[in-house]
Amino acid sequence: MSEFVYLFRASAADRSAALGTPEQAQKSLQAWMAWIRDLETNGHLKSRGQPISPDGKVVRGSRKVVTDGPYVEAKDMVLGFIVVEARDLAQAVELSRGCPMLAGDGSVEIRPVETAMMKDLERST
Repeated sequence: MSEFVYLFRASAADRSAALGTPEQAQKSLQAWMAWIRDLETNGHLKSRGQPISPDGKVVRGSRKVVTDGPYVEAKDMVLGFIVVEARDLAQAVELSRGCPMLAGDGSVEIRPVETAMMKDLERST
């Protein structure tokens, strides 16, 4: 099994719509918890991750210039992440299809964790 990071992206408007009223926030939370429980029950949830604040800063380049962030150029923000285990990228994509983020205009970015690189780093220290 390989590990994959799911990065959850949505615009500020989509985020506000999902959490707008207490009823909407409760419905959204229930959908997320059901999906996470399903991943966990089936042995795919490696880490529950965390929601990420839309605020932040970006430090870029050799001059270490600090700008407001996290992504001032992008319409979508990374709102959170989890880590899952799957046979391969195709299965990781299939598992992501149940994500509540996809009920609106949000997206799930699926990135393989490069375990070989980490093992090389561990051996060199």
